[in-house]
Amino acid sequence: MGRGEHGLVRKLIAFDEDTFDKLKQLSRDHMIGLQDLADEAFMDLLEKHGVPADLKDALRKSAAEDGGDAGKPARRRSDEPKSLKTTKTKTTKTKPKQRSRRSA
Repeated sequence: MGRGEHGLVRKLIAFDEDTFDKLKQLSRDHMIGLQDLADEAFMDLLEKHGVPADLKDALRKSAAEDGGDAGKPARRRSDEPKSLKTTKTKTTKTKPKQRSRRSA
């Protein structure tokens, strides 16, 4: 690719000295780099304006707009194994059926 590494785009952003000093101190306090702070800030900005962060969020938003059930899990295919979870059910004792005394 001609632009940066693996699809990364570089942009120059200017900060006033006071803001930059605060960002450097914040990055030291949390032991993360300025790039990580910037990534977090831009993700928050996108979320604030309703822009999906990734494909999963975009699909969830699209399904919600179409009136689908975005919060429900997808249906299980019939060839998939059933869950190993067991549910507690109320058990009642029943008498075993008695055999008929008639012979065939």
